[in-house]
Amino acid sequence: MFVSAEDSTPSFKGFTLILPAVSVGNVGQLAVDLIISTLNMPKVGHFHTDCLIPMVGNGPYSSLEQLSTNAEVYSHSDLKLAALQIRSPVLQNKGKLFRKLLVSWIKSSGFSRTVLLSSSHAYQRDDQQLKGPALRYLLSPALQDVGDTLRELGWAELEKVSVFPGINDSDKRHYIPGGGVTKGLYADCCAESVPLAVVLLFCSEGDNVPDAFTLTNHLNYWLHLLEKSPQGATPWKVPSSWRLLFGSGIPPLLF
Repeated sequence: MFVSAEDSTPSFKGFTLILPAVSVGNVGQLAVDLIISTLNMPKVGHFHTDCLIPMVGNGPYSSLEQLSTNAEVYSHSDLKLAALQIRSPVLQNKGKLFRKLLVSWIKSSGFSRTVLLSSSHAYQRDDQQLKGPALRYLLSPALQDVGDTLRELGWAELEKVSVFPGINDSDKRHYIPGGGVTKGLYADCCAESVPLAVVLLFCSEGDNVPDAFTLTNHLNYWLHLLEKSPQGATPWKVPSSWRLLFGSGIPPLLF
């Protein structure tokens, strides 16, 4: 359930919603952090649910911010863009309910399209997925009209893989190991006629900051959220909270 930070509930009619899946390397969450920080998107509310592990922390984008929670909504009215930042994993056995709540909110809010940023284990790729770039996409039937645009950008659709490799190669399905709710939410949006695009990156656990930049750059090629600098690079603004992404430095007293 969406809870507004103001007295009146903001309108998201016709907005694009960007949200992450809690997946391998937290790539989607890092990418959403970059978008919110760079566009200086104000917080307009939070998504209240008991499906996520409870958490509270300092403001991730500025020392002047209030405390942050596990699922918060940010908005940029000029760009007609909203971002739902999810900061904690879904509780065990709560995935189906969480997806149902998300789909219900997306439909009732009137978002024109939803973009799910995700990732998947690179080491579990199929042979055909080893070719080309690590970026893949999926589109629900309600958003198939943007398929030509994505293909013109050089994006590849996520391939289906055999359920029983070498035994029955005719039975294929989408396989997204390490993708969290990605596959389930995609299936739900297909069934509910929700315009959804899944944009995911094959990666491995570790320092996934470069993967987050790769994902946001590709997303920017499509949505044109930010203009490139004269030097040709997209000037993403790293959140202040990333300074402690891997903890504090090594205590000098150890040496």
